Amino acid sequence: MARFVTAAEAVSLVPDDATLGLVGGGGGLCEAMLLHEQIEKRFLETGHPRNLTVVHALGIGNRKKTGMNRFAHKGMVAAVIGGHWVWSPEMQRMAAENEIEAYVLPGGVSMQLMREIAAGRPGLITHVGLGTFVDPRVEGGRMNDVSRRGLSEILEIDGKEYLRYLPFPVNACLLKGSIADEEGNISLDEEPANVDTYAMAAAVHNSGGKVIFQVREKVPAGALGARQVRIPSAIVDAIVVDPAQRQGYDIVYDPAISGQKHAAEARPQPPAPSVRQIIARRARQELLDGMVVNYGFGIPDEIASLVAADGDQHRYYQTIEHGTYGGTLLTGNLFGYARNPSCMIDGPSQFDFYSGGGLDIAFLGFGEFDGEGNVNASKLGGLPVGPGGFIDIAQNARKVVFCGTFDAKGADIAASGGELVISAHGAVRKLVERVRQITFSGAQAIRQGQDILYVTERAVFALRHDGLWLTEVAPGIDLRADVLDRMDFEVKLDNPNTIPGSCFA
Repeated sequence: MARFVTAAEAVSLVPDDATLGLVGGGGGLCEAMLLHEQIEKRFLETGHPRNLTVVHALGIGNRKKTGMNRFAHKGMVAAVIGGHWVWSPEMQRMAAENEIEAYVLPGGVSMQLMREIAAGRPGLITHVGLGTFVDPRVEGGRMNDVSRRGLSEILEIDGKEYLRYLPFPVNACLLKGSIADEEGNISLDEEPANVDTYAMAAAVHNSGGKVIFQVREKVPAGALGARQVRIPSAIVDAIVVDPAQRQGYDIVYDPAISGQKHAAEARPQPPAPSVRQIIARRARQELLDGMVVNYGFGIPDEIASLVAADGDQHRYYQTIEHGTYGGTLLTGNLFGYARNPSCMIDGPSQFDFYSGGGLDIAFLGFGEFDGEGNVNASKLGGLPVGPGGFIDIAQNARKVVFCGTFDAKGADIAASGGELVISAHGAVRKLVERVRQITFSGAQAIRQGQDILYVTERAVFALRHDGLWLTEVAPGIDLRADVLDRMDFEVKLDNPNTIPGSCFA
């Protein structure tokens, strides 16, 4: 039976040299904030635990002090296997300077691998990641020079290639629940998502490790209904009660976000005009009624804002990789949250749906792309960014619309009179001869018959069986001077259409 302990007692259960599992999803979603704070405090005071390998599927932190930032101390962490790194700039720096081993697994793969570890199966066998930087024939998910571990291998089954992501024991985890009863059963009732909380707990328990939770409240035995309990006491070792626990960094508690109540909400104002909005408006035109859709972080979540501003949420099946369906999707630092969701399932199950081709369309960002249609969204400016669920989603959606600015750093661009006005180009080219890292493989997409678009503010490109085509150009610009001469590769074109003027209004 789980023991109720202080936070200091709980983190003392994490030994040196442990593989430590964390769960989160950006913005503080499902993040065990108190436990993270206490394990950092213990290390700074005692030097323990040391040499941790930290495993997490999605982003954890606030770009300042919380989440993975709590672990960014020399000697505390020896390696990170992280799905998304951008929320912890100090950990990114440590990886870039070879102070730690740095690896990436696709977010969905990481969640599903925990389920396989829990089940005692021989790792995760999947097509997800083939042809990308996590493929062992490319970079094997290694993000710096000191990383040597092999995380995957190639298998052939019935004449088809697959990746086997290798299992490993997970010795402890720091997790967040909502309410625990006296017996140690735990609900996630107040959380904005389930993500991979159960899968992680089961993987640690069946590895012989310590499953450690924090919750907001302790209630008598029997007070939680069986359907409320998402993690049974049988697999929980220690519980910390934190009455000050929050749903996220910026949200104390909103029952409409946890799905406990449906709340009336005013239609948000349309987003202010910007280059990002031009891209979002054009991308949105690919949405059709009844589509099952996923929006990525960044410019793509502005498409969700447009849908909400028009009150059109009911026209599509909107999903988030955290396991949420429906509702009004929140954006920015609250990406992963939804107000008034219609359904919440576990993250590994959501990725099962994605991996099997359940998404009709996905809108994802890009850092750069090349003439073969490859996209880099995982290593930018020499820093590990990590794809989160990007690879799992991009490789399997029937249609993928990549959204991003044509160039970066110093561009001065605006819409005027239904046209695009370019006063200054960006200093950094994003349409490059060869991407620095393959987060999305154009060749793999062609083999799979996916429908792929690349939408920028000044041109739209399509990946076809014979290569990359320029299909649309913004009104008011010079095709040669503003587009073709500012790319590092040749592109096919034949009387491209004009991007609709409504995108620039």
